Amino acid sequence: MWTIRLRTIVRGFDESVRMIRVAIVDDEALVRSGFTLILGASDDIDVVVTSDGMGAVAAIRAADPHVVLLDIRMPNVDGLHILSRLLEAPQPPTVAMLTTFAADEYIADALRRGASGFILKDTEPQHLSSMVRALAAGAVVLSPKVTKAVVEGYLDTVDTGAPELVRLLTNRERDIVVLIADGLSNADIGLRLHLSIGTVKDSVSSIFTKLNIGTRVQAALIAERAGILAADLS
Repeated sequence: MWTIRLRTIVRGFDESVRMIRVAIVDDEALVRSGFTLILGASDDIDVVVTSDGMGAVAAIRAADPHVVLLDIRMPNVDGLHILSRLLEAPQPPTVAMLTTFAADEYIADALRRGASGFILKDTEPQHLSSMVRALAAGAVVLSPKVTKAVVEGYLDTVDTGAPELVRLLTNRERDIVVLIADGLSNADIGLRLHLSIGTVKDSVSSIFTKLNIGTRVQAALIAERAGILAADLS
């Protein structure tokens, strides 16, 4: 048995960005309007664009949001394709997938493509704004209802040479990977390890290069496979 510590963590948003700009892409108008109403009630969140999926890439690039909530299944356009197109940008937004099913078969593919997590559409309204803040701060967000089967399905695709890869990391980088797996943003990692946010960002970039990955989810799962998450940095 293993227990992965990826979870939704509420962290403070980087104060250098005072308003979190959000895009919502879903083919159901009720979902778009409901999420817009919920998020719009927060003083620090602004929904700058909504889309049913058609023309979403162009609309999002024009609006330049920090966070995109993207439906993984839409009848007229492929949510995974939109995800890949958005992440091609030099400075891409953080993208979390929206889904109705906790065991959605496309979740693992979305994580591999670079999604920063996923949110179930039946998420309690009072939790949604906190999830968006966590995404904006660089944290991994997985719905609390994520099933073991989904996580295991993705974990099985992680490089089986994880222990060898982790040995390429410095002690500081290993500490940072553990905190990434705990859901901490770059800012919170800096506070915990007494490092500047610039130093943390450089270290995360180095970690991604050494592990040959592109997302925090992948870093956390490699750390899980390598068995280094027992470290206690509190």
